[in-house]
Amino acid sequence: MKRKVNKKAKEYHVSYAEKKKFFSDKEIIFRSEGRAKVLTITSKAQVVLLCVICLVGLWCFYSYYLYNRTGNILHSRDLELVQTRHAYLELMGDFVNLHKNVNNMIENIEKRKANASPELDKYKQQAEVLEGKIKQITSQNDWVSDEKVSQQISINEAILQRDIAASERDELKAQLVEMQNTMEELRNAEMEVFEKMKAITSKEVQKIKSAFTEINVPLRKQGLYFNALANSKKDGGKGGPYVPDLKSVIKDKQMNESIASIYKNIDDLAYYKEVIEFVPIGKPVWSYWVTSPFGSRPDPFQNKRAYHKGIDLASRTGNKIKTQAKGKVIRAEYASGYGNLVVVDHGNGFTTKYGHMHKIYVKKGQHVDYNDTLGEVGNTGRSTGPHLHYEVLYRGRPVDPMPFMKAKKS
Repeated sequence: MKRKVNKKAKEYHVSYAEKKKFFSDKEIIFRSEGRAKVLTITSKAQVVLLCVICLVGLWCFYSYYLYNRTGNILHSRDLELVQTRHAYLELMGDFVNLHKNVNNMIENIEKRKANASPELDKYKQQAEVLEGKIKQITSQNDWVSDEKVSQQISINEAILQRDIAASERDELKAQLVEMQNTMEELRNAEMEVFEKMKAITSKEVQKIKSAFTEINVPLRKQGLYFNALANSKKDGGKGGPYVPDLKSVIKDKQMNESIASIYKNIDDLAYYKEVIEFVPIGKPVWSYWVTSPFGSRPDPFQNKRAYHKGIDLASRTGNKIKTQAKGKVIRAEYASGYGNLVVVDHGNGFTTKYGHMHKIYVKKGQHVDYNDTLGEVGNTGRSTGPHLHYEVLYRGRPVDPMPFMKAKKS
């Protein structure tokens, strides 16, 4: 029995845990998505948090104390200001009344022109009363004493003059900066316009130069070359683009260069346009298809190879034939194998021929302009059907007309 008691005593023995400290680690257990999670707050974190709460409380108490004290000071100042305003209003009212009485007195004196010493004494007494009130205000409020008022007036006047000068200076600076910004914006806008003008004029000049490059392809095959710069119609030995001397006026080097480039491009463009007016670039008929190219070909009437000096452009009878450059008609007649033939001398070494025409609209010696009608497509002479035989000659030698037809003036 004794052993059994000991066993029960052992079974019911309870072990007590040691008492924990106040800032011991704390655990917060919470469930999330069916799982239990534990958040541990260390003793150090608890101490820091308590310190923060204490500091916030002290700061709130200090702020509340300062707020109350400042409010009391402002309240007392407001009361003092209200009292001063009331005294000032009373003083101004008396002053206005005195001013009215003085004016009335002057008017009465002028009307009656009598002895007004009693009235003057009366107004003098009122003035003395007013002066006494002013002294009373100045004695009650130290900050409105005569000496301090005079000093304050001098200081305020000096500050006012300084502020006016500073304001005028700042305004002038602001205006100067604004003017400089405006001038810079205008300069940038001008430069942008100049660059666009330069690009446009340069592009137009490049188009004409490209046309000259294209027509020089067939010329080189014949050992020839057309130099547009060597075909100027200007008289005398002086020339070159007009570029005004702006260096004495405009100090901006970049702007001077842009203006010079624009004037040069404009002068070059005018010159090239003058030259290209006498170069046959374009299609002599609007609607056509090529039936026989330039160069070697089978002869349409004989079973032999032959040399074709032009290009045959098949088209409907009656379609208009137009010259693609200025010139002078040096031949307009029926010419054997060519049939009805028109020959135009364009100058600069270029000549064009138009054969097999149905009708001729021009006469020998007539001057023609760009896109003038020379006649109609026909089937005259040595021809198998309605078409235009078109030739381009440079310095008397025939060249392939197709590059001239494909080239563009603009």
